Amino acid sequence: MARHLVMAGRLSEDEPEQAYKHARAARRLASRVGIVREAAGIAAYQTGEWAEALAELRAARRLGAGDDSYLPVMADCERGMGRPERALDVIKSPEADRLDPMGRVELRIVESGVRRDLGQYDAAVVTLQIPELRDRRLKPWSARLFYAYADALTEAGRGDEASDWFARAAAADRDGETDAAERYAELEGLHILDTEEDEEGAEETAEETAEELGSEQEPEADDTTAPPAEPVADVPEIVTATDIQFKPADPEILEPVPEEAPEAPAVFLEPKTVEPEPDLDQAAAEPEPEPAPEPERPAEAPDDEEPKAGD
Repeated sequence: MARHLVMAGRLSEDEPEQAYKHARAARRLASRVGIVREAAGIAAYQTGEWAEALAELRAARRLGAGDDSYLPVMADCERGMGRPERALDVIKSPEADRLDPMGRVELRIVESGVRRDLGQYDAAVVTLQIPELRDRRLKPWSARLFYAYADALTEAGRGDEASDWFARAAAADRDGETDAAERYAELEGLHILDTEEDEEGAEETAEETAEELGSEQEPEADDTTAPPAEPVADVPEIVTATDIQFKPADPEILEPVPEEAPEAPAVFLEPKTVEPEPDLDQAAAEPEPEPAPEPERPAEAPDDEEPKAGD
């Protein structure tokens, strides 16, 4: 079941028929799963199976998987089944007030189409005159909104205004999802040139011309001996695309490298020993040594005393 859902999601844009088959296969395996019924409804809508898409989306909402964002799809299914009144009932339902800006714009586009189906062309134009139409910044819904407004103007017989809005839609449609450029050219009476086809045609014409020139250069064999033709002066030689020969580039000539100079003997000098200068601050901080005490001398005898005998 999960593989079928994955393939349905991958093929939804490029191969909607195959995506629809995978979605139906997943539905057969798990019909009570809400997300499976939701995927089956979207796949059926993309292939134009309006009744089945509407039934599947209703079942998804009952199972709790579908949300209000699919109200524009359900209203468009009612319109596709030829029931515009029921489509208007879905559009005017209370659930429509809970939609995000993207959902509200999509619901207005569907409502404009319903008004045109009912022959209310002016009402279809007025329905799309919402604030998002005058927004100067491009939004994800800008291209579709501009295109729908231009289409409504065309149905209302306002071709000049429609041409202007088709041009705006073409400028906003960067991914080429709409044919706004072709509709604009149709209203303006212009012819769109496909530059890719023109380039391919020019290349084919150049190849054919080269082949014709190459065949003209090859002379046909003749048994009769013809006199040599006189050389024609100042005639440029015709070179075809197959005559061009590519020659290898000339080898690069390297200049001889000069011999290296002889090495000179290295002389090493012994470093001089420099005595450190005394640190004056440290010397000032150290206390000076006390002087050594002088030796005591014997006391001298007074002069009036006579020296004793034996001295």
